[in-house]
Amino acid sequence: MTEKDLRQNVEKALDEIRPFLQSDGGDISLISIDNGKTVTVRLEGNCVGCSVNQMTLKSGVEMTIKKYAPGVEKVINVS
Repeated sequence: MTEKDLRQNVEKALDEIRPFLQSDGGDISLISIDNGKTVTVRLEGNCVGCSVNQMTLKSGVEMTIKKYAPGVEKVINVS
């Protein structure tokens, strides 16, 4: 998978997740993809102070990104 394809697949994954986050007043942005294995995102809005944002990141965001881009090993949130 090319770098461009990987980025498009990660964006597709985020587009799938985004409506759920937005329904709670949050959002998510792609910051970077490093070595095709680590995706860095930024949770925004209500997601920033949410007590379950780490669960959302691992159970929702990371799982969905890995579905679209199986080579991704981890997803990191930066604030």
